[in-house]
Amino acid sequence: MQRSQRLFAIAEYLRGRRTGVTAAELAERFEVTIRTIFRDLDALRESSIPLNAERGRGGGIVLDRSYSLPPVNFSPREAALLITACGWLANMRVIPFTTALDSALDKVRAALSTSSQRQLLEHMKTLKFIGVPAHTASPQVRRALEQAWFENATLQIRYAGSRETTTRHVRLQSVVMERSETLLNCLDLDKNEPRQFRLERIERAEVVHGTQDS
Repeated sequence: MQRSQRLFAIAEYLRGRRTGVTAAELAERFEVTIRTIFRDLDALRESSIPLNAERGRGGGIVLDRSYSLPPVNFSPREAALLITACGWLANMRVIPFTTALDSALDKVRAALSTSSQRQLLEHMKTLKFIGVPAHTASPQVRRALEQAWFENATLQIRYAGSRETTTRHVRLQSVVMERSETLLNCLDLDKNEPRQFRLERIERAEVVHGTQDS
């Protein structure tokens, strides 16, 4: 199991429990070391997932009950605007994190009734967007970038600079989305200095977990 899959599985496992679970129990369940579980729990906390440690009988690692979002009901017009606006973000290549965006939009569509979905399609036909930027990155690069962003992980990139193409290890710090291009503000881990990269110049990207268990 890849680490990203394990992190999601741990969060879902804790969400479904009414009592706490120890790090040893998590390690046994997910077939990794206790040290790896502690690193995973730290990564979940860094991703703003509210984990608490409770003492006493039934204690252990618990997920705050407020973490799960309550059901949300959208009207056809609300869903039409939400889906169209988010689709515009993806099509205009404004935001590089399209995997999570597509998943969220699929859930909004799936929650609508058949008649509401028909109304949604009719609404969307009346909204048009013109002028898609020419510069973008490959789907593989965008997927790796999204994973590194949400996991706060190191990213190895192959970058085509103005003079030469180099391989760098970076940590993404912020994303600047302009009308014509997307800029990535990163910490260059090889030189320990801040650097800015243009998204469309990244030829390849891969998330690096170092010595962590996969």
